[in-house]
Amino acid sequence: MRIENDWSFADSPVFALMLDSGLICRGLSRPWREKIDRPANEELAIPAGDLLDLIEYPELETLLENLFDQTDSISDYRTNLLINGETIPASISAWCAAAGNTQESCLILLATITDNCAEESVELEQLRSQYQLILDSAGEGIYGLDSEGKITFSNGASTAILGWKADDVMNRFSHEIHHHSHADGSKYPRLDCPIYASIQDGEVHRVENEVFWHTDGSAVPVEYTSTPIIQDGKLTGAVIVFRDISDRKALEKERELAFEEINDLKEKLELERDYLRDEVNDSGSFGEIIGESEALKRTLAQVEAVAQTPASVLILGESGVGKEMIARAIHTKSDRVDRPLVKVNCASIPNELFESEFFGHVKGSFTGAHKDRIGRLQLADGGTLFLDEVGEIPLTQQGKLLRALQENEFERVGDDKTMRVNVRVVAATNRDLATEVKAGRFREDLFYRLSVFPIEVPPLRERISDVVPIATNFLKKACRELGRESLPLTLSHITALKQHNWPGNIRELKNTIDRAVISSTGKKLRLDLALVTGPGEMLSTATQSEPASAYLTSAEFRELEKANITAALQQANWKTWGDEGAAELLGLKPSTLAYQMKTLGIKKPNKGS
Repeated sequence: MRIENDWSFADSPVFALMLDSGLICRGLSRPWREKIDRPANEELAIPAGDLLDLIEYPELETLLENLFDQTDSISDYRTNLLINGETIPASISAWCAAAGNTQESCLILLATITDNCAEESVELEQLRSQYQLILDSAGEGIYGLDSEGKITFSNGASTAILGWKADDVMNRFSHEIHHHSHADGSKYPRLDCPIYASIQDGEVHRVENEVFWHTDGSAVPVEYTSTPIIQDGKLTGAVIVFRDISDRKALEKERELAFEEINDLKEKLELERDYLRDEVNDSGSFGEIIGESEALKRTLAQVEAVAQTPASVLILGESGVGKEMIARAIHTKSDRVDRPLVKVNCASIPNELFESEFFGHVKGSFTGAHKDRIGRLQLADGGTLFLDEVGEIPLTQQGKLLRALQENEFERVGDDKTMRVNVRVVAATNRDLATEVKAGRFREDLFYRLSVFPIEVPPLRERISDVVPIATNFLKKACRELGRESLPLTLSHITALKQHNWPGNIRELKNTIDRAVISSTGKKLRLDLALVTGPGEMLSTATQSEPASAYLTSAEFRELEKANITAALQQANWKTWGDEGAAELLGLKPSTLAYQMKTLGIKKPNKGS
């Protein structure tokens, strides 16, 4: 195809050229011909790539080719002119000239960009780069939105926080990209979004606890401020500045957990304090484990054998024999002595509060649960749990206790979190649990779980030789606590104590001594007013005088003498001579007392025995 050189723009003072559909230049305007030194009457066939910079702007070639396939045009497209090896910035406009129904040629007009324009363009580019550097240097993520909520710019921090690159988010709705759902995954309507609201109401919206969504699908905790852009009194968009608060949320979570732990520890300390107070008050209830009887020695030997093991212990015996003292001895001699001994009186816990008492509860789990509560199992973690009167646990609750003891884990009432504990169990009862199991009132599996090592505590009537030492210890403490002068046990007192059957065991003995001290007004202990032969019946004076008139064998008399001297020694704290010594209490010379102690085989017991 040939285009005549006398086309209308041939003498135009602007840079113009005519291309055919093969992108071959068939005509050039006069300024261009002069630049490349080509005569006006020369027929041209110059490829467009020799005149226009298609390497720096490769899309221009595609745009030009498309002109011949559609009735479109190009306006103010930036490119370069290539003239004698020189690159001249220019703005290009182009459209097709149709001949009939065929688009045969394309007219291109170019306006060169002057040095001032180029300088301005460079300055604008430098400013744009500078502003982008400023944006990218900010530690917070920054988005710019237009009036529709589409992203117009972003910075490097936004990519670092959310993973979305600038090219991926431009001209897209920000809400649909990273703000489409709440933290729980539920849909977040765009009209409810504070970011979008800034574009509508022109107000600054600050949000401290929401999430933006990362490219990997994870939720990123953020706080952000959405500030409207107002130009000439019109809302044209908004700027969103946000920061990742994952570290702060993690720290808050750590603080929350630490606060919960502190509260738990505080509650445990308070409960331990209360238990320690109870133990201090109860520790002397029956005195130390006092006695030298063979029955007691067998029991203490069992305590020594099992204390250092993790085995569960079931203490059996009548009411008042001192089962709690045996439990305390097991704990004291175990490797858990530095951890608490937690006592639970199973008979005193209402059925409806059983789980809360044993396992604890969380605030609001039931009516009256005004705060979190730690259960006895958790309080005894690392220590010993003493289940007193274990036979009184309701059958409906025994299975729950069995599971907790077997698995060493439980859930607090109203909580779905499993708590793990390490607890050594010591149980006590005055019931015959084997009979209770046969009667269906006690679970067989719980019985075998508790009775790994049973210990039988003998009643006081089977250890009569221990009565006087125990009574002497109670008497000393009662006088001190009641503010009385020391009162001695006489032979008649000792005889009466030994002849009593003691159905109430050590508890009854302590109560008897306390009553006797209270009843005494002088320096003589009124045991006759305190000792009972049955419920509510005091031992009469006549009955008290009977043992004194009856005869004793030599062995019995020696036993009474030994008991009397032992009682005086215990009263004097094993001080044999001097003021308030045993010799003075007995009215004997110290040498005589020493001789009688040697003859009767009386020795001061070792500490801890």
